[in-house]
Amino acid sequence: MVWFLLVRVLFVLAVTYAALLTRPFHAQAPINVVAGAILGVLIIAVETRMRSAEVTDLLGALIGGAIGLGLSKTIGAALFWADTADPRIVFLHSFILLVFPYLGIVMGARKGEWLEPARLVALFRDTGPQKRYRILDTSVIIDGRIADVCETGFLDGTLIIPQFVLKELQLVADSADSLKRNRGRRGLDILQKIQKMSGMDVAISDIDFPEIREVDLKLIELARTLQGKIVTNDFNLNKVAQLRGVHVLNINELANALKPVVLPGEFMRVFILKEGKEYNQGVAYLDDGTMVVVDNARRMISKNIDIVVTSVLQTTAGKMIFGRYIEAPATVQSAAAAPIIAAPLPAGTPAPAVPRAQNAK
Repeated sequence: MVWFLLVRVLFVLAVTYAALLTRPFHAQAPINVVAGAILGVLIIAVETRMRSAEVTDLLGALIGGAIGLGLSKTIGAALFWADTADPRIVFLHSFILLVFPYLGIVMGARKGEWLEPARLVALFRDTGPQKRYRILDTSVIIDGRIADVCETGFLDGTLIIPQFVLKELQLVADSADSLKRNRGRRGLDILQKIQKMSGMDVAISDIDFPEIREVDLKLIELARTLQGKIVTNDFNLNKVAQLRGVHVLNINELANALKPVVLPGEFMRVFILKEGKEYNQGVAYLDDGTMVVVDNARRMISKNIDIVVTSVLQTTAGKMIFGRYIEAPATVQSAAAAPIIAAPLPAGTPAPAVPRAQNAK
């Protein structure tokens, strides 16, 4: 910081000294010293503002100013036939020399983003439709829901299955653990199902990155190379890819977005599957797998009941719905209010005597 300050001070002193020696503004030295110092300070102010500008904007302004200056010199040379002693011609030459460089600097700075490498490469690319690549990872293949998404037609573009993902899937299918082996074989079946779908473009990519060991990092580099998107349901891969500037299509986020919206106060009918963790709670599940925790429903296990939604909790793992089971008020009839039906007495039976009120004497 001190070095930059020293350089600026030396620059202002140099401009002031040059104005003192040449005296371009006035014959008197003090006026030239003041004018030179003001000019140096103005240049420092312009330099300070230019530090916050983009490099492409500065380069565009430089190129635009050079083009404008060349045009002004060309037009000025074309006016060689005009009378240079005429004040109007002198003003026209000066005006042309100022206007075209100014327009070039302003327009070049505003269009400086076209000097970015990506924009320059896009100018020489084919203007036809670009292929959109969707790169599948191992977890989303084993999950299986990607086949349903492809079958509905919501996933367009070319599905890319990297060779290193196939290798990892084969290692899982050949595992000694029966659970992993079944998961791996299920993933291979899902790939065969996707390949047989009509209208789906599936390709096997042989691009590999031997210097990278982790499969997730290989997927990110492949997505950068193909300028595609990664299709996954891995939370960690999703975060790492976003940090590295790679677009991700998360199946779990899609499933959460498609779940029906439930508001507190609504009524819904659920099947109580088991008891909850808290006292007198029951747990139910919707068709999409959403957990519903119901108060006062422990004794209603294995029954369909109507509940009222009290709150909805959205978590990273999904959505949870909390409700309350409202029991119907039992109809209690008192014995006095119940009608009394007298049974007929057998024939020959004397009627019971009715007690008489005794006088309290």
